[in-house]
Amino acid sequence: MRYDNGHKRETRIRILKTAADAVRADGPDRVGVAAVMRQAGMTHGGFYAHFESKDALVEASIEHMFDEALARAQKRLDGRTPADGLAAYVDSYLSDAHREARAHGCPLVALASDLPRQSESCREAYAAGMRRLVQALAERLATAGYADPEPLARSVLAELVGAVSLARCETDPHRANAMLADARRLLKARLGLEQC
Repeated sequence: MRYDNGHKRETRIRILKTAADAVRADGPDRVGVAAVMRQAGMTHGGFYAHFESKDALVEASIEHMFDEALARAQKRLDGRTPADGLAAYVDSYLSDAHREARAHGCPLVALASDLPRQSESCREAYAAGMRRLVQALAERLATAGYADPEPLARSVLAELVGAVSLARCETDPHRANAMLADARRLLKARLGLEQC
C-alpha cells in the first residue's frame, strides 16, 4: 500500500515525538530504535523509510525538541506585556512541574551532560536549537528595554538550566523545590520582575 506525503510526514512526526521523549528521559545512548518504533506503534522495519541511522534519529529528535521548546516559550510570552511574559517564562521554567518533566521538559536541561559525547551532527543540532532559544529570549528582552539583550539571554538561560539541573539531582523534594523557589525569586529580582 502506498501512502501520500502527508501520511509519511505525520508518521515521521509521531516517531520524532516518541524518540524525543525517550532521548530526554533516558539519554541518547540508551535509546533503542526498536523500542522507539514499538512505542510509536510501528515496526522496526519501517524505521529506514524515515531515517538513515539511529544517529540521524537522535539528531532529528533534538531538532524536534527545540521546536517544541520554542513553541512552549512563545505560548508563555505571547499575549502578555514583555515583563509579564518574561516572569511567566521564568516561573514556568523554574517550576516543580518542569523539574519532574524529564521526558517532556526543555532539551537544554535534559541533554546538556550527554551532548559532549554525541556525534558532531547531534551537537550541531543542539547548538543550533540553543541559539534559537537565546535569540527568542533576546528579542523579548530587547522589547522589554534591557541593555545587551543577547548576552543577558545567554546568562538567563544558563541560570535557568543550571537551577533545574541541580534541582533534578537533589534527592530531597523539599530541598529541590526550595532551590527552584530561590532561583525564581533571585532571577526575577535581577531582572526587575519582582512585581510580575
